[in-house]
Amino acid sequence: MSQFIDILRQHLADFRRRYAHQITPEIHAAIHAMLSCRCNTARVSCWDCQTCEQQLEFPLSCGHRSCPQCQHGTTCDWLSQQQAKLLPVNYFMVTFTLPFELRAIAKSQPEPFYHAMFTVAASVLKDFAARSPKLSGDIGFTGVLHTHSRRRDYHPHLHFIIPAGSYHSGKRQWRKCQTHYLFNAFNLAKVWRARLLAYLSDTLQLKLPHQSQSKWVVDCQFVGKGAPALQYLSRYLYRGVLPDSSICRHVDNQVSFTYQDSQTRCQQVRSLPAVEFLWLILQHVLPKGLRRVRDYGLLRGNAKKLRQQIQLMLAVAGAV
Repeated sequence: MSQFIDILRQHLADFRRRYAHQITPEIHAAIHAMLSCRCNTARVSCWDCQTCEQQLEFPLSCGHRSCPQCQHGTTCDWLSQQQAKLLPVNYFMVTFTLPFELRAIAKSQPEPFYHAMFTVAASVLKDFAARSPKLSGDIGFTGVLHTHSRRRDYHPHLHFIIPAGSYHSGKRQWRKCQTHYLFNAFNLAKVWRARLLAYLSDTLQLKLPHQSQSKWVVDCQFVGKGAPALQYLSRYLYRGVLPDSSICRHVDNQVSFTYQDSQTRCQQVRSLPAVEFLWLILQHVLPKGLRRVRDYGLLRGNAKKLRQQIQLMLAVAGAV
């Protein structure tokens, strides 16, 4: 089975020549980390057996969040932390997609642009919840940034997983959303478009394209229990955007990988020249320190005590 790091090592020189002006310092750092991952260097971990006194040394992992060999433990830890926050209610997933016309700006200035996406989308959800007659209280949600489509093209979007209900601090009551409908997706898209364009032009003072789509895409879906949705969100968080198991062929400077088509739900194969394949994957390396997972409202870190009270309240109500 081919591995991404093996392909990177074999075609690195050609990749650097072709994309010399597009490789950011973050991509350089990611390449250096992945090439030194689990290699025979001075950085090793030592293990001693207390029974037979045998000593073994293993090369260390690089720990980079774009490395497909690393961060399995980090992914499991994040899943455990999020599962501890789960409420015994149904969940919705709301997806905010960035239109094609703004993706070049996002790629050139990723850190402020992604922060703007999180800020605006969170404000939209909070305001819709405050005005909703079904909720009218405090909600919580977790947002995750994905920068790629299933074909691994550059396609920034935000997924938010939201418990179906709200907490009324005055009455100390949890108000349950009884239906499989949360917000109107078309209204979400209108407000998302207006607020993000205003934020980009007024706050960030970015020069926006003259022509932009009048209709943006926001999807609001009922997903049932929250655990499967968390599993989906964690898939590309800390181990790169393409697992090694998806690379099915590397022959004659051509790399093929499998993906699931979003329309047919069937497995498809995409083939690219090796150098183009490397850029397809490495263009998704995020700026250093950028948080691609953010919690809001009842799910934020300093709301743990209140969240435990709500969990206990719902557990007692369910038992009764």
